[in-house]
Amino acid sequence: MLRHLGRNLRRMRQQSGMSQVALADASGVSRRMIVNLEAGDTNVSLATVDRLAHALGTTFVALVSDPGAESRRIDEVAWRGLGAESFAVLLGSAPARREAQLWSWSLAPQERYRAEPDPEGWHEMVFVTRGRLRIELGEGDRVVEAGGFAIYSSAQPYAYVNEARTVTRFVRTVVC
Repeated sequence: MLRHLGRNLRRMRQQSGMSQVALADASGVSRRMIVNLEAGDTNVSLATVDRLAHALGTTFVALVSDPGAESRRIDEVAWRGLGAESFAVLLGSAPARREAQLWSWSLAPQERYRAEPDPEGWHEMVFVTRGRLRIELGEGDRVVEAGGFAIYSSAQPYAYVNEARTVTRFVRTVVC
């Protein structure tokens, strides 16, 4: 994801006529972070990418995708955790009110991913294919076993936690 993010961010910012300072003001992301992202020199949270996309009047998917690829099939790693078995792959996207995203996630034992709240109206659907996933939500935790699912508003603090000794895998759909 980062290989496309820097180029797309710079191109879209310039096309919109925004300076790095103006984008920083509009997105709430520091100018230094924007400089580093455009240079491909830093890691970034998924929520930060979404704030940048919103400020540029585009979508998360458009900002992180290969401009030459088919828009519905993305297949890019968008997050890596500390363990080699912890990663999230944005598989694809489909039109929705704003957009819909399909993800494949893997969390190594004892790994945790903490997310910032999404804007009002965003929802997630998570289907666990292997292991056991604890979803910590502002409204209360949910534990989802393999074969089970959870649907919730992501416009609240939330985190994914694998407390097990084996890898947990799940499919995540984000709708906004």
